[in-house]
Amino acid sequence: MDDHILEMRRITKTFPGVAALQDVTLAVRRGEIHAICGENGAGKSTLMKVLSGVYPTGSYSGEILLDGKPVDFRGIRDSEAHGIVIIHQELALVPYLSIAENIFLGNERRGRSGLIDWNRTNAEAARLLASVGLHENPVTPVVQLGVGKQQLVEIAKALSKEVKLLILDEPTAALNDVDSAHLLNLMRRLRDQGITCIMISHKLNEITSIADSTTVLRDGRTVERLEMGSGEVTQERIIRGMVGRDLDSFYPDRVSSPGAEVLRIEDWTVRHPTQDRLVVDGASLDVRAGEVVGIAGLMGAGRTELAMSVFGRSYGRDISGRLYMHGKEIRARSVSEAIGNGIAYATEDRKRFGLNLIDDIRHNVSSAGLHRLARAGWVHDNEETRVAETSRRDMNIKAPSVLSVVGKLSGGNQQKVVLSKWLFTDPDVLILDEPTRGIDVGAKFEIYTIINQLVADGKAVIMISSELPELLGMCDRIYTLSAGRITGVLPAAEATQEKLMELMAKDKESVR
Repeated sequence: MDDHILEMRRITKTFPGVAALQDVTLAVRRGEIHAICGENGAGKSTLMKVLSGVYPTGSYSGEILLDGKPVDFRGIRDSEAHGIVIIHQELALVPYLSIAENIFLGNERRGRSGLIDWNRTNAEAARLLASVGLHENPVTPVVQLGVGKQQLVEIAKALSKEVKLLILDEPTAALNDVDSAHLLNLMRRLRDQGITCIMISHKLNEITSIADSTTVLRDGRTVERLEMGSGEVTQERIIRGMVGRDLDSFYPDRVSSPGAEVLRIEDWTVRHPTQDRLVVDGASLDVRAGEVVGIAGLMGAGRTELAMSVFGRSYGRDISGRLYMHGKEIRARSVSEAIGNGIAYATEDRKRFGLNLIDDIRHNVSSAGLHRLARAGWVHDNEETRVAETSRRDMNIKAPSVLSVVGKLSGGNQQKVVLSKWLFTDPDVLILDEPTRGIDVGAKFEIYTIINQLVADGKAVIMISSELPELLGMCDRIYTLSAGRITGVLPAAEATQEKLMELMAKDKESVR
């Protein structure tokens, strides 16, 4: 008989008008890495919130068994007392506290006087950091760390609580390939030390490489459990369970027929807003109608900084260079000027910068183009609703109505709202920054189909992505950035991951 550390039986969780989980079962063996897969909205995060006490006993039906014994969690402290720790996709660190202060926040190391023993705190933090392979001074403020290192601080924090079952929700979503590989290796080491891990991820290549077993959810129900050890479970097999059908291709077919130049950027240079250094250094690129142009680069290469500075100088200082739309030089000194000149930018951080999560679909869709709905200074409500309903239908946004609160939608549907918002401004060029980050393979295919329709309609698209297969599958040409400089451009037909990585890793001086 399998030695299960965790069993969740017949878990049902409902919200007003929505059954998020229906008779879900989950069994996790001791000392394994167990993956949970499913489309956005399948119930993965809801199930983990039930397990961790975010949704307490009494707010759902079913039972949870830990080490074979029934448990009731009235909150996160109860689950942590049993050795269950969850690390959410949006990291919960306090940026201006030190690493050590974050690790022991709420779990302080006190001396005999009752005051915090800082020597002990920093010493224990250093030991925990070493155990996760992070060689930073414990007194370093978290704000000075990159996302990959912050993820390791979260794991060190979990280890400080004597974790037995570690839940990681999309742990590599915001990481580059190097940081992702380091994190996956750390998970393997934790497994070897006897710590059980549950991993929620949309990156199926990572799941097939690291998971011992996988549970697939669809529409709030358990579909199947897959044993990964045989080596016979492929990404395509997992996708079939997730979406209920085979996907013929990860990327929809598109016939490329670029037209006239739409946007040209020449000698674009941007300084960091608070530091005396260049983040974009003399970059030049162009994109034509009916074309998808990709931008590839390692973390910190300047991809997002380039896009945001072009979009109304919304990032950086001492910006210089020239912008041309349809062959004519333009000025885009503010976001409103950029929009007026036909430029739109969909941010990589939709929850923080792309959407108003506490407002409804209708207001989010119209927010960037309210002037198009104004009559004598007033927004026409019926017209606003009609526009949003059209977007909901055309984009296949899964929501009861346009009055649904955006924060309650799945990641894929939130991204469709972001795209709807910018398409309502009727841009000539649309800059998409990590457009499929944190969404499932089915929703990705829908986003890709939308992009293809845009270029078929004559729009120009610039696509920034950390996933090289995505750029290779979607783009006509791909520019590479390193240390703020363009290091090369390749037609997609000639590009490979190896060629792109070679250009992305070029040092700054070699391209001068």
